[in-house]
Amino acid sequence: MESMSAVDLKTRAFVDDVLVRSPFGKTLGFELVSLEPDKVRLRLPFKPENVTLENIVHGGAVAALIDTAGAIVSASNAPLEMLPGATSTLNISYLAPAGDNASLTATARTVSRTKGRVVSDVVVHEEGRKLVAKALVTLRLFVRRQGAAVE
Repeated sequence: MESMSAVDLKTRAFVDDVLVRSPFGKTLGFELVSLEPDKVRLRLPFKPENVTLENIVHGGAVAALIDTAGAIVSASNAPLEMLPGATSTLNISYLAPAGDNASLTATARTVSRTKGRVVSDVVVHEEGRKLVAKALVTLRLFVRRQGAAVE
């Protein structure tokens, strides 16, 4: 793992438990590469179970990688009482097929952060080479009080 600087330990635990190691994250095989406030790198290793045709990674797996990277970068610099949040907009441009048995890495950066909303820019590369997708993710954060989400 690369950098994990300046992120609160409770935030890091939330990211690990709720986003990376959730049943869905484990099924896809997400690996957290680096985590900093407002910047994250998340890897999706190549798995035959994630392909749609021959060795092309399914667009839904790419979308899940983007959505999860956007959620992690949103959490990376948010107060814990504002977690978790929910994706409200996911706008993806698929630029090239993701194949050749290669892993994918999403790099997410915060573009805008307000009290209740985070917008992030996410790019996905195949093994650090070919640009596969570019996306804009908007995540809504909610104040949590006594176990219930309140807007």
